[in-house]
Order: sequence, then structure tokens, then C-alpha cells
Amino acid sequence: MKDITADMIKELRERTGVGMGKCKEALVLAEGDMEKAIEVLRKAGMSAAVKKEGRETKEGLILAAEDKKHLILAEANAETDFVVQNDRFKHFLHDCVKQALEGGRAISLQDLLQEPYYKDKSITIDQYRNLVIQALGENIQLRRVEMISKHADSSYGIYSHMGGKLVVVVEIAGAKDQEGIAKEIAMHVAAENPEYLRPEEVPATVIAREEEIARSQVEGKPANVVEKIVAGKVKAYTDQFCLVNQKYIKDNSVSVQQFLDICSKKIGKTLSIKCFWRWKVGQ
Repeated sequence: MKDITADMIKELRERTGVGMGKCKEALVLAEGDMEKAIEVLRKAGMSAAVKKEGRETKEGLILAAEDKKHLILAEANAETDFVVQNDRFKHFLHDCVKQALEGGRAISLQDLLQEPYYKDKSITIDQYRNLVIQALGENIQLRRVEMISKHADSSYGIYSHMGGKLVVVVEIAGAKDQEGIAKEIAMHVAAENPEYLRPEEVPATVIAREEEIARSQVEGKPANVVEKIVAGKVKAYTDQFCLVNQKYIKDNSVSVQQFLDICSKKIGKTLSIKCFWRWKVGQ
């Protein structure tokens, strides 16, 4: 069995809010497996709402930029927020995004780092990064980059929160001029952190896990009652973690899907959420 360390107990406590002693017991029962330990606590009714986001381990910024055909998301990290807020660091991230956008093609992080820097083709982007490290005195990394190809019948909403610590992009299919609606939903995604778009996208293993947890909490009840309770708890899970089922942050009398249906009627076009990206520094 894996040794149970103080750091493991501390992490489980921070993720669940359960006391240190119970966290240690759960880790022992789970033989050191963090996710199994969380399930142990949930089955015991000690952890009603496990935090879905891990602790931030790096400082950094995320930037989104777009042209008519593409949208780029990129994250750069440094050791301290003092350096992250430095103009030279921000210019580096901006230049990386512009480099990727002007290339006009899907590109991996490693390929981008090896491209000639568009402002000085005698050096690569990675060599440019090293120059910024020398200037600012901290380790700086370009952590991730993604190019999103735009569709002709879609609208894209971009929402940047906490000065670039959290950036959300939402793609809405059905109209190309509804960036405002897409941004409204992006703001919702930033606040509510859905894990899936629709219930049918939740993996079967996740549904099975939620059913098992629900059954463990209603042992001893009649079978027909158990099935109703289990179904209700699974629905509650999908309502909480699936974007279209979540209560809309600006009007909790409707779901996100119902909000989008209202918008569709207003503009006379059928809108649907095609995809969303939620990037947080360090995740």
C-alpha cells in the first residue's frame, strides 16, 4: 500500500473540507488513492460537495485573440504574480498568440516554440522566451496553446476574468452575428464551471459512480423507493455539472438551455451551444 503522507492528507482536506483524521482514515481505506478516498468520504456523507478544481500551483495569464477564421487560446506562466503583471511578460504572451494566429494553421506547443519569431526571424519563439527570462529573472514557460477553427454559421463569445487568470470561449451554432449571447453564456461558464455540455456526454463510468454513491446512502429502503432516489440524485448531478441544465446565473428561474431558447425566439434563428473552453491558470 502507498504510504499515507501529511501532504496527501492536507490535499484531501482542501478538496473536501473534511477533518484531517477522517481524511487519513479514508486514504487508508482507499490504499492511498486520492479519488477513491473522496468516494469513501462521499459515501459516508461527509463530503457533500467535493471541489472540482485543484489548487493553483503557478502564476500566469491566459490570452485569447481572434481573426475571421481562427481563435487562439494561450497560457504563459511565471514564478510570481509580480512578474506576470510586468509589461514585458504580457508582451511575450501577446506575441506568442499573434505568432500562432498569423500562422493560420493548427500548431502544437513544441512547433510554436521552434518557429522563427515574427519580429526577429534570427531567433525562435523559444529563444525569445529565454531572453525574457534573462530580463525578468524568473523561469517563464509557455504552458499551452490551442487554435480553434471558426465555422461560418457560428458565433464566438470570449470572456476574460480576474485579469486573464480565467478565460472562457463559447461557440454557439445557428448564427454568425450573436457574439453578445455567446459572451453571456461564457460569463455563466466562468462562474458555474460546468464539466460537460449535455447529460448524454457524461461518461457511463461517472454515472455508475454516482449511482453507487446514491445507493450506499439509501440502504435498507424498498427497491422501488431506492430506484426513484437514485434517479433523482443522478439527475441532480447532471443538473449541477452539465451546462445546458444549469440554472442560468443571471436568471435562476430558467436553465441555460431555456435562456438560449428565449434568445432563439427573439432573433428568429435556432441557436445551440456547440462547444465551450474554460481555461484557468495552472489547470
